[in-house]
Amino acid sequence: MTTKILFIEDDADLAHGIAVFLESDFDLSLTSNGTEGLKKFKRQAYDLVILDLNLPDMPGLRVCQKLRQLDKEIPIFVLTGTTDTEVQIELLNAGADDYLVKPFNGRQLKARINALLRRSGLASPTILSTHNLVIDTQRREVKRGDVAISLRRKEYDILECLTRNKGQVVTKAVLFDHVWGKGARPSSIDVHIKHLRDKVDRPFEVPLIETAHSVGYFVKDIPA
Repeated sequence: MTTKILFIEDDADLAHGIAVFLESDFDLSLTSNGTEGLKKFKRQAYDLVILDLNLPDMPGLRVCQKLRQLDKEIPIFVLTGTTDTEVQIELLNAGADDYLVKPFNGRQLKARINALLRRSGLASPTILSTHNLVIDTQRREVKRGDVAISLRRKEYDILECLTRNKGQVVTKAVLFDHVWGKGARPSSIDVHIKHLRDKVDRPFEVPLIETAHSVGYFVKDIPA
């Protein structure tokens, strides 16, 4: 079951950038203000909340307090632009489980989110598989059967994204944003896919990487 995250953030560009980075691992529900965020939280069950401290309608600190009143256990992760120690202490006292000061690295955010989810027993899987393909996301290691496959960084990132969404088409736009970053549009994605197929598919009997013409790519969902 995919981990459901409520993301309350009024900066549209930041929200989009984070969403692109996290959406292959988590089911994100986005909202731009505290009032709507609290309404969504009351209507649906979530596994974690990402909350920006500066919101247009009410202080993020107040939203954090209200969320904690509604649910004593939900992990709350706060994004803040301040390094003021007193503010950070106030956040933790208000019910936040962890916080990250802007600007931050996307991988750092994902690691901190997974650390919170591990405490709740809800961390995203670190072992991905389909048929005889196995990916260890912590070690960034790939195998088919007993054969270790060496991939370049971007080749690995593409394969992990496709395998997390096995059986579903991942568009080129999503792959661009996930692997190269928001706004990047390199022309080499087809070359990376070719190299992936040379390493992951061609030496083996069953091909796993498929093309959805004019849309993107997908990895077949085949039981082991």
